[in-house]
Amino acid sequence: MILPLIQSLGTELSRRFNEGGPFFMSLILICFLLSLFFLIWGFLNLRKDALKSKKMLSLTADSSLLGLVLGFLGSVIGLITAFDSVEAMGNPDPAIFAGGLKVSLLTATFGLFTFVISRIGILVLRGLHKA
Repeated sequence: MILPLIQSLGTELSRRFNEGGPFFMSLILICFLLSLFFLIWGFLNLRKDALKSKKMLSLTADSSLLGLVLGFLGSVIGLITAFDSVEAMGNPDPAIFAGGLKVSLLTATFGLFTFVISRIGILVLRGLHKA
């Protein structure tokens, strides 16, 4: 029962990843994975080495912000591409234009997801530093 749900979710995520453009989506994914790595490393070093944990906190903030900015850069480039196609076609079908806008917003959405998840981890880690 759970396995088909996981498989369909993986298929959907893979499809959206490819729709958003593999270049920017891959860069954002790298930022997301780096953020998770720095967060985990920060949690693991919380009691042993507080200075290293704070450094990981800073690196998490930087990598999550980079993912957010890359998401918006990919979105702007996607919008420019969509408007170029509209200009080339003259009077486009609204469905084609809406599809182009949807694709351009996928990178921004993934960048925002990366940023929000990392920020939640940062808040928790900062709270544990003060405790």
